[in-house]
Amino acid sequence: MLKALLARAHQGHRTMAYPAGAPPPMPERFRGLPALDPAKCPEGCRSCADVCPTDAIAKDGPLALDLGRCLFCVECVTACPEAAIAFTHDTRLATRRREDLVLTGQALPLADALEGKLCRLFGRSLNLRVVSAGDCNACSSDVNVLGTVGWDVGRFGIQYVASPRHADGLLITGPVTENMRLALQRTYDAVPPPKIVIAVGACAISGGPYAGHPEQHDGASSVLPIDLFIPGCPPHPLTILDGLLRLLGRLEEQRRVPRG
Repeated sequence: MLKALLARAHQGHRTMAYPAGAPPPMPERFRGLPALDPAKCPEGCRSCADVCPTDAIAKDGPLALDLGRCLFCVECVTACPEAAIAFTHDTRLATRRREDLVLTGQALPLADALEGKLCRLFGRSLNLRVVSAGDCNACSSDVNVLGTVGWDVGRFGIQYVASPRHADGLLITGPVTENMRLALQRTYDAVPPPKIVIAVGACAISGGPYAGHPEQHDGASSVLPIDLFIPGCPPHPLTILDGLLRLLGRLEEQRRVPRG
């Protein structure tokens, strides 16, 4: 026991200062917010759309990328002959509306805070029931990471609870398989109102790589109303934390600066 205490004292403070401090640096290979430059896109060229495994890139019209479908696989970057698509290190991706996830080269409208009464109710204390609705465990793992000492999501008053009857809302991962559809609906019904729903990951938003399969429902919005969309495959823990804090009104910056 003494050795454990000495080791802990030697380690010092491990919880990141975010959002009070700067976000931690991302690895060079990290894939964050895609940056689109439609001016570089050759007329009639859809090499990027042809290789996209989830049809996240529009096959006609102006260049557009649906973050809710994107798997961040960078196949589009490799295929584009003019470098019209690039992935940045920006981890801020969460939005309140599904349509805001469609990128066209403009600034991404980041999630704003809950309205009035809901913000007052949940702004200082938010209990979430996490539901894995058929995910591969990647999104669930990054959701769970937020409970570790390095992130300590509990310092913001955010807790994961075992019972929906003790929850203020649901945090959903996975495409909502047929076997989980009724369970998800009943879990939602058991949460006392008012309540919120958060979709985490491409599968929970659009079905991800499973979109269109008859044994799943193309995301949580096919079953429940969604209050926050957090894209990624899986989203980085910092992306999830940023989205949650914006929803609770903890971050003042609501819209990012457009990129040149």
